[in-house]
Formats: sequence, C-alpha cells, structure tokens
Amino acid sequence: MTRTRLRPRLLAALAASALLLPVLPASGASAAEPRRKVEVWSTPGSTAITLTGHGFGHGHGMSQYGALGAAQQGLGWQQINEFYYPGTTWGEVRGTIRVLITSDTGRDVQVAAERGLKVTSLSRTRTWRVPSFAAKKWRLVAQGERTAVQWTKGGRWRTWRTFRGEAEFTASDGLLTLVTPRGRHDYRGALQSVGPRQGGKRQTVNKLGMEAYLRGVVPQEVPALWTPAAVSAQSVAARTYAAYERSHPAAAHYDLCDTTQCQVYGGADVEHPAATDAIRATARQGLFFDGRPAFTQFSASNGGWSSAGSMPYLVAQQDPYDGLVNPTYSTWTTTIDDTQVEKQWPDMGDLTGIEVIARDGNGDWGGRVTEMAFVFANGRITTDGDAVRSAFGLYSDWFTFSVTPRQKGPARQ
Repeated sequence: MTRTRLRPRLLAALAASALLLPVLPASGASAAEPRRKVEVWSTPGSTAITLTGHGFGHGHGMSQYGALGAAQQGLGWQQINEFYYPGTTWGEVRGTIRVLITSDTGRDVQVAAERGLKVTSLSRTRTWRVPSFAAKKWRLVAQGERTAVQWTKGGRWRTWRTFRGEAEFTASDGLLTLVTPRGRHDYRGALQSVGPRQGGKRQTVNKLGMEAYLRGVVPQEVPALWTPAAVSAQSVAARTYAAYERSHPAAAHYDLCDTTQCQVYGGADVEHPAATDAIRATARQGLFFDGRPAFTQFSASNGGWSSAGSMPYLVAQQDPYDGLVNPTYSTWTTTIDDTQVEKQWPDMGDLTGIEVIARDGNGDWGGRVTEMAFVFANGRITTDGDAVRSAFGLYSDWFTFSVTPRQKGPARQ
C-alpha cells in the first residue's frame, strides 16, 4: 500500500511555531452523495494550468497534521484515534514483527563483529556463539539449500561452519550492526537470511518485538517533538497497522517492508527519546474491528475532510483539526502547462480541454476527483484524480483547475 507521510526534517519548524487555536468540536458529519456535474476548462493554444487543492496523501483514516491540531486543542491520544477510526475497539497488540530490509537484498547478510554475537540455524533451531578470531565482520552466505557462516579480518572471507537451511544473527545486547554497500545501520532483534533462493540470493529480514519496531517507525512518520498526544496517536496507528499486516503478510518470510509502500522503518539509528516516551505511553494498545487488528491507514493531511477507504471505520467525515497547524498542505497551489499533459499521452495531439466529471461530494468544489478527462485533438483520455495526482506529482486527488493563456514570445528573426 502506497502511503504519503510527513517528512520530519521538513516539518520540525512548523511543529515549533504552531499556535493554539480555539477548540472545535469533532464533527460527526457523514459523507455526502457523490456529485456528477461536468466542469469544463478550455485550453486553446499554449496555456498555464493552475491546480489548487487540499490535503497531502490519500486522506484515509488519520490525518497526521489533524492529530497535531487535535492534540494542541487538548485531546488525548485515545480521543484522537477514536475520532479518526470510528467504530473500532481497543485491545492489546503483542509479539514480534518481521520487516524486509529493502536496501540489503543479496546473497549475504553481513554484520559487524562484537562480543556476544550468535548465529542460529532456523531449520535445526540450534544456536552457536561465534568465536572472536579477531574478526571485523561476520556474514551468512546463501549456498543453495545451505548457509555458510563466514568471517573476515578485512581481507578474504573464511568459512567457520555450514549447515542446511536458513539462519539468523543475534547479539547478547539485543543490538546488531548491519553492514551494507551503503553503510552501517543498527537494528534491534535478529537479522535473518531468509526467503527466495533464485540466483543464489536471499533477503535480509529484521525480526524484533513490536514495541522495539515502533521505536524505528514513529520518528520516521511524524516529528518526535510534536505534541506528545499526537505522537502517541501515531504510535497506536503504526502499531495497529503493523499488526494488520502481520495477519496479512506480504510474503511467507516477512510481514511488511521498511519503505513508504508499508511504513517507513529506520531501525535503531532513527530512535528518538521523545518518540520512545510516546510509544511507551500507549504500550501494546491497538485498535480492533470484529476482533481483528484494524487497517489503520493514515496520511499527512486530509485537507479538512477525510476520504472513505476500504473498511467501515475508514469513513469520509469533516475534520475540524486538520487545518489548525497545517499551512503547507491545508490548501496548496501548483502550475503545469499543456505540454506536460501532452507528454503523458504523446499520440493524442494538442490538449484542447479539461473536464471534471464526478467528485466524491465532500468539501470544496464538490470534493475529491473521482472521474475526469483530458480532451485532445485526437480524442479524449478518461482518468481519475488519483492517477492525475501520480502523473503530475500533486499532493492529493482533491483539486480544481484554472487556465491562463500564455503570452507568445517575440518572433525569431
């Protein structure tokens, strides 16, 4: 699942300067009926196409900026989660999670040598403490159906032992340093060499406790120094989302990935004490629906009105909190030109018009674009707001257009 989230470094200044505004009541407004009323813009000749919109991301579930606005109005993390996921119930989330480390897919898993380093055969469930050998690094190397455990002082690799099946590294202090071509990164729990064996490759998977996992997720999703209730609300959403993915694993050997396709996870390197405190304040708390972990989607901003998702608790409702401390994404404007549209469909000729055919019925202009068309000299292309958002790098699928003819330059001599 693709998701758009906040970038902590980009938003830290906003968090520091946000102002308290009067408390607004949480809205119980239900979604309006979808609206079908064709809006038409003519694009004769060379034109500048200005898009004005609301929100950043798909708008399902929790707005991260909305959570901040609500927290600054005095709402607690429980109230924030209940507002954004109505109809869910509270329960406990425990156990471990398996995370694919996407930057380290190859034939080996390398870790820095340290005291108390251990290797476990996953098929034999047998563990050995590795000897020192004055080694600098150890690695697990896939050799067909077997795994070789090797070490190096900095030159060639030497084999210590081999065994059938897959394997993992752990350490006595619970912290490992993964060595990759891009650098070194610390991870809690175990680092496994598991999964597909095609071409002699396996994948690196970090298996660790759920609460330790969150310490590497929450500071990647929102600034750790935001109002604590907002960071705690994010902790609940992230914990519940991970539990949902664990019950619908991406593959037999891992539950979810470490990128924006799942949740951004940076391991121990990105941990922040303020975020850790916010996670501990919500320890093991998750949201459930029909007795199972809920699909707690979230995005940076819903623009003031959340969009309906694939679950009953992902409702379309007015959000009085999203715009309180959200000057960047509450309302945004960007400009493209007709040639950028024509490049998307190069066989269609000149762009002659734009039509918005249907919206979801919620908020300004009738809400998010659910059906639209670009009209060209050679025909028309029917699409939707989400596809347009992706094609032109827009913040969301909630937008409207204005068109301005461009001035022609002086004739060439």
